[in-house]
Amino acid sequence: MPESAKRVCVLDRTKEPGANGEPLYLDIKDLFYDKPNKPLVVGGRYGLSSKDTTPAMIISVINNLKSAEPKNRFTVGIVDDVTFTSLPLLPEIDLADKGTYQAKFYGIGADGTVGANKNSIKIIGDTTDKYCQAYFAYDSKKSGGVTTSHLRFGDKPIRSPYLVNTPDFVACHVPAYLEKYDMLKGLKKGGTFLLNSIWDVEETKSRIPDHMKKYMADNDIKFFIINATEIAEEIGLGGRTNTIMQSTFFKISEVIPYNTAVDYMKKAIVKSFGRKGEEIVKMNHAAIDRGGDVTKIEIPADWKNVKVEKHVDTRELPDFIRNVVEPINAMKGDDLPVSAFLGREDGTFPAGTTAFEKRGIAVNVPKWVSENCIQCNQCAYVCPHACIRPFLINEEEMKSLPEGISALKAIPKTFEGLQFRIQLSPLDCTGCGNCVDVCPAKTKALVMEPLESQMDQDNLWNLVTKNVTYKDTIVPKEQNVKNSQFAQPLFEFSGACSGCGETPYIKLITQLYGERMMVANATGCSSIYGGSAPSTPYTINAKGEGPAWANSLFEDNAEYGFGMATGVGKLRARIAERMAIIISGDFNAGLKEACQEWIANMNNAEGSRIASEKVLPLLEKESSPVAKEILSIKQYLVKRSIWMFGGDGWAYDIGYGGLDHVIASGEDVNLLVLDTEVYSNTGGQASKSTPVGAVAKFATSGKKVRKKDLGMMAMSYGYVYVAQVAMGANQSQYLKALREAEAYPGPSLIIAYAPCINHGIRAGMGKVNEQQKDAVEAGYWSMYRYNPLLENEGKNPFQLDSKEPDFTKFQAFLESEVRYTSLKKSFPTEATELFSAAEENAKWRYYSYRRMVEANYSPR
Repeated sequence: MPESAKRVCVLDRTKEPGANGEPLYLDIKDLFYDKPNKPLVVGGRYGLSSKDTTPAMIISVINNLKSAEPKNRFTVGIVDDVTFTSLPLLPEIDLADKGTYQAKFYGIGADGTVGANKNSIKIIGDTTDKYCQAYFAYDSKKSGGVTTSHLRFGDKPIRSPYLVNTPDFVACHVPAYLEKYDMLKGLKKGGTFLLNSIWDVEETKSRIPDHMKKYMADNDIKFFIINATEIAEEIGLGGRTNTIMQSTFFKISEVIPYNTAVDYMKKAIVKSFGRKGEEIVKMNHAAIDRGGDVTKIEIPADWKNVKVEKHVDTRELPDFIRNVVEPINAMKGDDLPVSAFLGREDGTFPAGTTAFEKRGIAVNVPKWVSENCIQCNQCAYVCPHACIRPFLINEEEMKSLPEGISALKAIPKTFEGLQFRIQLSPLDCTGCGNCVDVCPAKTKALVMEPLESQMDQDNLWNLVTKNVTYKDTIVPKEQNVKNSQFAQPLFEFSGACSGCGETPYIKLITQLYGERMMVANATGCSSIYGGSAPSTPYTINAKGEGPAWANSLFEDNAEYGFGMATGVGKLRARIAERMAIIISGDFNAGLKEACQEWIANMNNAEGSRIASEKVLPLLEKESSPVAKEILSIKQYLVKRSIWMFGGDGWAYDIGYGGLDHVIASGEDVNLLVLDTEVYSNTGGQASKSTPVGAVAKFATSGKKVRKKDLGMMAMSYGYVYVAQVAMGANQSQYLKALREAEAYPGPSLIIAYAPCINHGIRAGMGKVNEQQKDAVEAGYWSMYRYNPLLENEGKNPFQLDSKEPDFTKFQAFLESEVRYTSLKKSFPTEATELFSAAEENAKWRYYSYRRMVEANYSPR
């Protein structure tokens, strides 16, 4: 270090609150210990929680170092208004070399924006002398989440280790983002804005928010639009607008000659999608050609005179939603001060925050055609996001709703005097279409319509959910599929992919048992859509009851849930001990009787609930210490429903040891394995659940070994309830399995087949239920229930719920998913062998199940 250095600032990207400083800072301090003329050394923290560190922040650090009394152990990049450690946040500056082009692209997960931008970087980097850089930022949602691509190109080396904050070009690939996010933040004067607009020129201009109009006019922004959504649908690409928008970017930006870019884009398409078939290649080539159909909108002169009025929000919102959730959802979470999180130091968030997100990401949503409806409730049963629900409405509630609102006389006669209505929340819908696909009415009672045409349903949703109660006690909600859907889902509007095959399984569990559930969730898709700040899809009912949810680690989820069960068991045992004291002591006879009833029913869910309602008011009249102690833990009076959720990566692989330990323990817990047959959350790696012949990361030439049979392994204990289910193949079978598993006085394991976006279902994620049905019919997946209690009755505990499969359909099923057909393109010889092996494996597995059915369990 130069002897002239008088002051040194050390930045650490870690936080050591119990130490005298962060590690690097302490090391530097030690270097100068007892040295003459040692410099002043101060330290600070930067970049925690993956927070970007920009030039403006470094300037603030230098300003602090130059001050008369530099702040030590400071933070940079945040507003700390609690302990006041933060340095001032300064305006962003652009340090890019002259000629560096900076671009920012806002997309939606699964529209291909990120993939297209990666290709753009490769094209420019490989075909020119330019230097390239790309960063990609994602929110915590799955395929429907916000993606932001940050690209830089320049003639000189790019030394900007931070995101693009002062872009030359901004592209918005999702029209709904105009009202939700500040699309033009930091866009340079004279810059370019490209919008994927579903409207014509004049309507687009009318749709642009006032603050954007003013900004574009004041900063001479060049404004372009293209209807990539319509073009993608015409071509057959569905919601994948990426190739079109990539082509448009090259057309507008002229980073390289457009014709050259087109040639290289087409070559990249062949390389990327060649193994998926000629049809896919042709569609993407057509998308590239249509990307040039861009329209420039001249900025009206009067936009300079637009007065941007501050929006006054009159909605009644909880403080946490208004002050924390909404800023984070608007991508302004980094601007929140530390004080916003006071009182939440333990990391707990309120339940049900997803109800306030209203993402509006669907292009088309279902419309209820009441005259065609047969009131089966299957649409609600399969909805991955709980955004379509049946309601039973009494006469008084009907008066609170708009006159003329569509409703039917509820059937059967059990619902005499009630009206029936299917209600949609359009802004929470992701547009998968599973509800339409599953509708069994002769003429569909649901049809997909443009989101805008159904926006009146948003107000109706608010009115219905506010004024109409959930009537799940008129009929037993566990009795059948229809009844179950009159219960409130206590898992709603998650950030799961559109058409997700996992979430309907979870949603039904919360409808049946949510008010007394505790959930341990393995890391994976289910933990990401289950609880990524600020999104909490687990919610509460009118009584304030709902699931308690937590996520520990990928590898220890079963143990984590087991710990929950053990803790609850100890507390309930304490209640039983204290009630025994009351029974044997000098207490009111009514209280003694109520305590006896509770002890007799403490391990029965409904019995414990009834007994708890009797004993609580009697305990509240008592002033004795033992009564007060029971009341202090009264939330444990009703038997808890303990669940562990996770995917096949957890259950079959990394967490299997813990899972095996827990089911071997005999503890009364329930495990739900959401089997996508691949590591869905981390990019599609092969797991032990991946079948022979499937293509996945680490199995690019097809999986070579047979899928692990987790269910058979669990059944070998003889005292574990095991079920293998596929909701789309048999809705009632899953409901039966849930009832039996939750009631079983020991460990229960449910393995649920969950089609995933990683499978590449050719018919699309709107056909998830049909895909499950086809999987069972072809013998690819079998459904069964293994209930050890039946053996005590001299019955076979194993029940095969699948019909005899038609193995002639097996190869056709494999052909319906890209994870299999891609193998035929890359390794045709191996594909033939592996697909044949996959069919033989399926037969082997099915016939092993059938042999179990034929076993004799009669008393010897």
